[in-house]
Amino acid sequence: MNLFAGCMAILHLLNGEWRLVPVFALIGLIGDATDGIVARTLGVHSPLGKELDSLADMVTFGVLPGAILYHLMATTYTGTFDYQGVVWAAIPGFIISMFSALRLAKFNVDERQTTDFIGLATPASTGFFMGLYLIVHFDTFIPADWVLSLPLLYILGLVFSYFLISEIRMFGLKFKHWGWRGNELPYIFLITCVLLIVFLRLGAFSIGILTYLTIVLLDNVFLKKTK
Repeated sequence: MNLFAGCMAILHLLNGEWRLVPVFALIGLIGDATDGIVARTLGVHSPLGKELDSLADMVTFGVLPGAILYHLMATTYTGTFDYQGVVWAAIPGFIISMFSALRLAKFNVDERQTTDFIGLATPASTGFFMGLYLIVHFDTFIPADWVLSLPLLYILGLVFSYFLISEIRMFGLKFKHWGWRGNELPYIFLITCVLLIVFLRLGAFSIGILTYLTIVLLDNVFLKKTK
């Protein structure tokens, strides 16, 4: 379901069916979030499933965010959503896809990542660029001109590529219990996200990921968790 939804999201992006792109991306995210539960419930958990999970993620959380960034760059460069042919100035958008592949490969062989992550998870990176996409196509609260800047998009592509393969330890959202102690960072992040959705609407997706990275960096600086 994750892999198919990722393919459909890319297909609708290429065809200019803007409203269906986030719908299929969300379906892919649900598939990715529930595959482990389904596998354990059915008793089909296996190393093959782990590899298949990463291959599916490469489409939904690797190729798709690269295609979205390409689309945003192409729209900025041409000044229209209806650009034709290959927009070479937008090709650097696929740097996200390349570094997402490296991130997923590293994750498969890195035994240090259990409840926390080392480097930014690919769904978080995809969420950020999907947030920019939502601002440009649907948000009336944040001006699209704030996003459609080629230098800014180039910088964001490089910055998020770095975070994907960085050695920075980042907290996950897997709760061992529901208490506050030991779950401070996830709770702070989730509460912040709720507030962002209330006040920023669709802009909350990108700002939420930036907030997450800010919390992570502060956590690493002050608690010295960086290895």
